[in-house]
Amino acid sequence: MEFDLIVKNGIIVNASDTISGQDIGIKNGKITCLGETLPYSDSTTILDAQGGIITPGGVDSHVHLEQWNTPTGDTWETGTRSAICGGTTTVIAFVSQARHHDTVLPLVEEYSQLAWGNAYCDYGFHVILTNPTAKVLGKELPLLVREEGITSVKLYMTYEAMKLGDREVLDVMVATRRLGMTTMIHAENHDMIDLLIETLEAEGKTEPYYHAVSRPMIAEAEATYRAISLAELMDAPILLVHVSSPLATKHIRDAQTRLLPIYGETCPQYVWLLAETLKGEHFHGAKAVCSPPLRESSAETDAIWTNIANGTFTTFSSDHAATKFNVGGNGKRLGLVDGKPFFSKIPNGLPGLETRLPLLFKGVLEGRISIQDLVRVGCSNPAKLYGLSNKGAILPGKDADLCIWYPNQSMKSFTLKNDMLHHDIDYTPYEDMEFLNWPRYTVLRGQVVWDRDGRGLAGKLGDGKYIKRVGSSLPGPRNVFVNEWRPPA
Repeated sequence: MEFDLIVKNGIIVNASDTISGQDIGIKNGKITCLGETLPYSDSTTILDAQGGIITPGGVDSHVHLEQWNTPTGDTWETGTRSAICGGTTTVIAFVSQARHHDTVLPLVEEYSQLAWGNAYCDYGFHVILTNPTAKVLGKELPLLVREEGITSVKLYMTYEAMKLGDREVLDVMVATRRLGMTTMIHAENHDMIDLLIETLEAEGKTEPYYHAVSRPMIAEAEATYRAISLAELMDAPILLVHVSSPLATKHIRDAQTRLLPIYGETCPQYVWLLAETLKGEHFHGAKAVCSPPLRESSAETDAIWTNIANGTFTTFSSDHAATKFNVGGNGKRLGLVDGKPFFSKIPNGLPGLETRLPLLFKGVLEGRISIQDLVRVGCSNPAKLYGLSNKGAILPGKDADLCIWYPNQSMKSFTLKNDMLHHDIDYTPYEDMEFLNWPRYTVLRGQVVWDRDGRGLAGKLGDGKYIKRVGSSLPGPRNVFVNEWRPPA
């Protein structure tokens, strides 16, 4: 057999094992085999990993790109460019339904047109539901699953313009359970938060730091428990997105111990940043405003690391929801009203697509998690949960998506500056953080698209392809119910 590309002299890491002494043979964009002394010809490209770790290409399953409600955020071009320069080869972004939309099919078509031909990496879509009408649930979701390969929806329990009541959440779960879809839930108690914002503003406490005060851990924990209870009633699998606190994490862990199909996602900001970041001078704290907010102490971030390592968290996503800072009257500066800060008006979200995997690898180097944990939450589990059947593992038959790291201690350490990154955002919350490793090469379906020491960005706009997804391969409904009642068929 003749190969298009052979990757040799690397340490291959999957979610459950490490393989040394085996080369990776790639043909027509697929991993064809793992083996020793693979045959090659003049037309075969040889990529020498020089003893570096090789992980599957990253799968970032929670990304906001070019949405109508983030006019200063990354586009498909700039966001996916940033992804491959950080070792991520697949992203899943959001088609967003506004409350006044009584349909989602035209929104999917419009968003598809934005992405088509404008992506550097492969991509798929989730759908955010804010108006789950009978038509959407009964007619349109089945079409999206069957025709578009969209097998997940996202729901909000907070934000006035987006939140659903418990009955609406249950109605969605009836449909998603029947269709084999995964339901993602942003869990925070809206009424708690609304009361705290109202009283804080009345007291004149409106600086960015009070964003964290207004969204305490108990608000996340209560909504998380409630979402799990709704899912248990319906026997429906859910993923709690961007979990930030030990309290909410404990509810997820307890549900998993009872074998419920409850999954958890966390993000880099909840293991590397603290609420004190919101106290930056000259309104710079606005750069770190996200929801749920950054937490107060290292005890909380330590607990999140522990629950990555012990398997509670299924996925580790960037939740890249970036808006620019230095844009007068827009972006993060929407939180300045006549020169006075109002945290409740600051757009939520941080940039993080390119830094997600390097920050996770930093946790490996510091002994927080294992390299297999990195692959599990950063590559393989997102692929399994969201039906990316050809992604997330270095195995024959899978897409040849790879991230090749520097050999141990061979990369010169550096202090991160925003101008080193490839997004279109004017800051990174991880400015001045030291890195001892970074993706050296990114390979997308057998093509080197990132070469840090050589060509740099080597991929082309349009390399990324839309992926029609299938249902989750992780455990789903168990046909176990709380009593004799059963969800409507």
